[in-house]
Formats: sequence, structure tokens, C-alpha cells
Amino acid sequence: METYKESEFSGRGMCSHFCQDNESISRRGVLRGLHFQRSPHAQAKLVRVVRGAVWDVAVDLRQSSTTRGRWYGVELSSENRRMLYVPEGFAHGFLSLQDGTRFIYKCSREYRAEAEGGVRWDDPDIAVDWPFRDVVISPRDAALPLLRDLA
Repeated sequence: METYKESEFSGRGMCSHFCQDNESISRRGVLRGLHFQRSPHAQAKLVRVVRGAVWDVAVDLRQSSTTRGRWYGVELSSENRRMLYVPEGFAHGFLSLQDGTRFIYKCSREYRAEAEGGVRWDDPDIAVDWPFRDVVISPRDAALPLLRDLA
């Protein structure tokens, strides 16, 4: 499986330079997100699952976008081998659908703690259709603001 080819990404006008790889292992029901990095440290991400499955979500946060607040979700799994490209200006999150899910992603910029941001996973204005609502979420993610309250 070819998982990344610079000429394919640059030829489609997408970020073609990635400088950091991350990995997460989660049990079923763990929800992470919705996270983003603030400008000028905004990140594009290329995400995929190498073991298990997730419901993966990207939310448009761009101020001038006609689709601000809209979300896109897709199941990524080791079986379907799909990947999702998440552009800069989008929040990202995922819900593990199986125990031992191994999720990996490439980032276009290095993580910067001072640029970290997020939006609540259950924001009623975004209304992500998660596969189930009985989730395990970190206290930090549970305290994230609503989209309308972002500075």
C-alpha cells in the first residue's frame, strides 16, 4: 500500500510537506478531539488507521468559509485502508470503534503547546453524528469551548 506520495498531494493543491508523525492507541469508546493548532502554527494532517477502526471527523473552523461549523465524518479502518486529509483551519477528532485501535497521522507543522485549541465534541451547533454517545473523554477535552465561544 502506498500511503503517501508527494507528487500526488502537490498536484492536487494539498500540503505536500509533512514534518511530524504521531501515533495513538485507544480502546473502544475513547474519543479524542476536536483539536486544532492556531495560526500561524496551523497544521494539515493526513490520518489513517493501521489496526482497528475509528469514526474520524473534521470540522471547518475557517472564519471566512461558507462551510464554517460543518463537519465531515468517515470510518477509517485497517480493513478499508482509507485515509483522510484534514486541511489547515479544521478541527480534528476521532472515536475508537474497536479495542486496540492504532491511529497514525502526519502533520504539516510541529506541535506547539501554546497554539493548541479545540472545540467540544458534542457542540450542538456542529452536531456531529457520532456512532454512539457513551464515550470516554479526557477532562481536558470535556472542558473545550463551543465553536461560538472561540476567541
